[in-house]
Amino acid sequence: MTETVVHGLPRWSLAVPPLALVVLVLSWGRDLNVFLLILVCAGLGAAVIAAVHHAEVVAHRVGEPFGTLILALAVTIIEVALIVTLMASGGDKAASLARDTVFAAVMITCNGILGLALVVGSLRHKTQAFRVHASGSALAVMTALVTLSLVLPTFTTSTPGATFSSAQLAFAGVTSLVMYGVFVFVQTIRHRDYFLPVPAEEVEDPDEVHAPAPSARVALVSLGLLFACLIAVVGLAKTVSPKLESAVESAGAPLAVVGVVIALLVLLPETVAAVRAALRDRLQTSLNLALGSALASIGLTIPAIAIASIWLDGPLVLGLGSKELVLFILTVVVSMLTLATGRATLLQGAVHLMIFGSFLFLTVSP
Repeated sequence: MTETVVHGLPRWSLAVPPLALVVLVLSWGRDLNVFLLILVCAGLGAAVIAAVHHAEVVAHRVGEPFGTLILALAVTIIEVALIVTLMASGGDKAASLARDTVFAAVMITCNGILGLALVVGSLRHKTQAFRVHASGSALAVMTALVTLSLVLPTFTTSTPGATFSSAQLAFAGVTSLVMYGVFVFVQTIRHRDYFLPVPAEEVEDPDEVHAPAPSARVALVSLGLLFACLIAVVGLAKTVSPKLESAVESAGAPLAVVGVVIALLVLLPETVAAVRAALRDRLQTSLNLALGSALASIGLTIPAIAIASIWLDGPLVLGLGSKELVLFILTVVVSMLTLATGRATLLQGAVHLMIFGSFLFLTVSP
């Protein structure tokens, strides 16, 4: 058994978060040489692994669906802070940053994370069960949020371009926050049982399932270390973005690729956690992570940029283009069909991954 400092927490899980933050401090604002680039990538990978570990410790203490909600909220809050910071310093070049980041998060969570979890889980368990009323309601809220926040600006006429007027942006921000708040209330209080994992017919590791919950002290330590890991993940992802941008420009690809890569890095903790849950035949947990992350990304980002727009200069482009609209409609239709039966198979996961692959390909080659 791994030696521990605090009961239930391995030494490596305690050491990684502060070390990752040290790497972030050493590399922040610097032009990365080969050594620093390797160090940053190593710190990023280690922080992701540690974040997933601490998220699982917290989830074991508070139970589902609070555990997945904490991870989704923590990542999104830090991501929103990063978006606002980049918008404040990016000028006109950052006009579409919020839109690109939120849409990338939706495609990554609803197709990438969801598809990967379905494929991995189906390869091990053949068919996995989940609760239709929980996942269907999350999909409904996600569809409404994206439509009201990212689709409508393309068709409104009060302002030129794919933008909202100040009143429209404020309305969209309030609507997004209210819908997300109601969803969290339903998920955690009113109908919490809807979002609990479906009991598995066969338990491969009973000791893991019935292990005693960590103490409140251990859970609080893990919660603090989880936030430290996520700060390191987002910060290190931002640190490597100039190198990514240079590589993208050298390859002649659109700069939107950088935003997608950063979103992929930031969402790595949710991805790893969702795959691990699917491997344990807890697909509902994977769906809670995927759809919950999409909801948190929209429900918190739009209100945040609505408030930030008071002092931010320049236009704020929110409306999706025709290519993105087609991908979003396809994602919604396929997700409805996937979540309608309560049973997931390899074919459904493969379809979602193909849509995600199409999104990545069309981002590089629009």
